Amino acid sequence: MPLCGQAHRVIERGGIRSRVPQNGHYRMPGAALFRGTLRLRHQVPPMRLQAIQYALILACGCGTACNALAADPAGVVKTVKGAVQIERSGGNSGAAIGSEVYGSDRIVTGAQSSVGITLRDNTQLSAGANTILELNKFAFDTTTHDGVLDATVKRGSLAVISGKLAKANPDAVRFSTPTTTLGVRGTEFIIEVGEKGEGGH
Repeated sequence: MPLCGQAHRVIERGGIRSRVPQNGHYRMPGAALFRGTLRLRHQVPPMRLQAIQYALILACGCGTACNALAADPAGVVKTVKGAVQIERSGGNSGAAIGSEVYGSDRIVTGAQSSVGITLRDNTQLSAGANTILELNKFAFDTTTHDGVLDATVKRGSLAVISGKLAKANPDAVRFSTPTTTLGVRGTEFIIEVGEKGEGGH
């Protein structure tokens, strides 16, 4: 209703007619009356807006954490002799004691060189001279001991001491050569790949 002693004008917006006092105080359907600003009833309160912002930040943080878990190292270099290279999509680097090794890495040893790697499930890999070892896939759950180990010896020799993964599920461990695929052969075994084939012991 118009206030006493005040002049009013009629404003029509979207088919809604409203009487507005000349001094700038006004009331429209869906709004509260106060000076200078129109506050809609559906405006998001500042506290709720802040809560939404925090939720978005936490969601982004969770995604980052998940990516970090997916990029966990498969193992670490324990011994190095001579020239040993770790090749991966991001670039190559010389192996050193303490270097991390990831799934999909390729380890290449030179002449009179060797490297020893311990994976997260305590599997021990010892690659001899002139060896090419590809870690195709590695995953290990430290609680359930579930996971997978898939590696290929392209050339050279590899001595293996099985870890927790093979003991919990031997079928989850697989080693391949250019001509065959080998399952776990006991606790300790050696794979040798020459120019014309391979031998396992």
